[in-house]
Amino acid sequence: MNNRREFIRNVATGAAGVVLAGPALGFSAKSYRNIIGANDRIRMSMIGVNSRGNSMSGTFVRQKNTEISSVCDVDSRAIGKALRTVEQAGQQTVPKSEKDCRRVLEDKSLDAIYIATPDHWHAPLTIMGCQAGKHVYVEKPLSHNPREGEIAIAAARKYNKVVQMGAQRRSAPVLTQGIEQLRNGVIGRVYLAKTWYTNSRKSNFLKPGNVPDWLDYDLWQGPAPRLPYKDGLIHYNWHWFWHWGTGEALNNGTHEVDVARWGLGVDYPIRVSSVGGRYHCQDDWETPDTQIVIMDFPGRISLMWENRSSNGRRIEGSDRGIIFYGENGSLDTGGDSYKIYDLSGKLVKEVKSLEDEGTIEGRNTASPSLGLDSLHAADFLEAIRTGRLPHCDVEDGHKSCVAMQLGNIAWRVGRDLKIDPVNGHILGDKQAQKLWSRTYEKGWEPKI
Repeated sequence: MNNRREFIRNVATGAAGVVLAGPALGFSAKSYRNIIGANDRIRMSMIGVNSRGNSMSGTFVRQKNTEISSVCDVDSRAIGKALRTVEQAGQQTVPKSEKDCRRVLEDKSLDAIYIATPDHWHAPLTIMGCQAGKHVYVEKPLSHNPREGEIAIAAARKYNKVVQMGAQRRSAPVLTQGIEQLRNGVIGRVYLAKTWYTNSRKSNFLKPGNVPDWLDYDLWQGPAPRLPYKDGLIHYNWHWFWHWGTGEALNNGTHEVDVARWGLGVDYPIRVSSVGGRYHCQDDWETPDTQIVIMDFPGRISLMWENRSSNGRRIEGSDRGIIFYGENGSLDTGGDSYKIYDLSGKLVKEVKSLEDEGTIEGRNTASPSLGLDSLHAADFLEAIRTGRLPHCDVEDGHKSCVAMQLGNIAWRVGRDLKIDPVNGHILGDKQAQKLWSRTYEKGWEPKI
């Protein structure tokens, strides 16, 4: 137990680099002079602070030597809420308030931005942030479509910026130990990962309406081609329309598939298939409420994701999770814990979350995941200070997002896809290849 407590203390206080830290970013000698010193304050702007961003504002304020310099949202109501969160988290100075993220990027004093906007903004704003000289923490999914992810990688590398995707489990200390055990053969050769997500979402229709006075709808649309405003779209149901969202596959599936891909040690698949549809609900949503995505990877390895957005019955007693199957047994996880079973299904080892034992810094009994948020934020900040890759670097985030984006594309065209395992590109299917990217509002096309 003492060793495990020491492990988490090291992670939480800035020694996270010893845990799957990855290689250095490859900064030039000139750019190394610009790396923030270990004792220097990192100044951040929080962009998109209605819900997730509001919570993360408090998380970043509580990090050592970090200041929220500004908060930004197209919803004027969200800004006041975020300012209160920053104050309650202990910051003495009041952040600036801004509606337009482009004005935020003009601030030369900023070191980094945090992004919790709708999906269609994630990659374009990440790219814009790198171009403006800012490091970027972007919530999942990294991108709305695969091509955006490729451009985001290119931007991070060209401008030598740390880009971390919000896949908090990559910074989970106990899960990291479990992944290391997988790699060391604890259940033999691992050949299958099963992942799932369940919920009990209700049917919902959008209705014609007028833009409320608290919302800048034109700026909310940003890179997306303009469509009329509808009541019920904002702030959440945009997830279920391809124009702005990516469905449950990337809204929630990204988390589990990222862990599965991490544990399997795979990059891009060779084949992707998907079945399902709007089976539970009859409404105007476009994305599936019931979906199964299957990916085959080189080396006789498969990954499966099951989604039941509107039927909350749990699998293996959990509403979401991952099971790795190997030649000698299986390993179950879902958060920062894991269980190992033999081939007969007998439990042979269980390692609980450090949060469950009350040994993790920043523990929050109302929401245990907040502890992982804190660790992932700390990892991002340390990567900025040291010049190494963060735990979920932009390239890792891209690979996990592409896996699920390919699942959505396979579902939309109604057939299996053959994939180039070198870069994830779709082979021999012109209709599917058209969904690799999207059209943009004129003047908003992402480029570097």
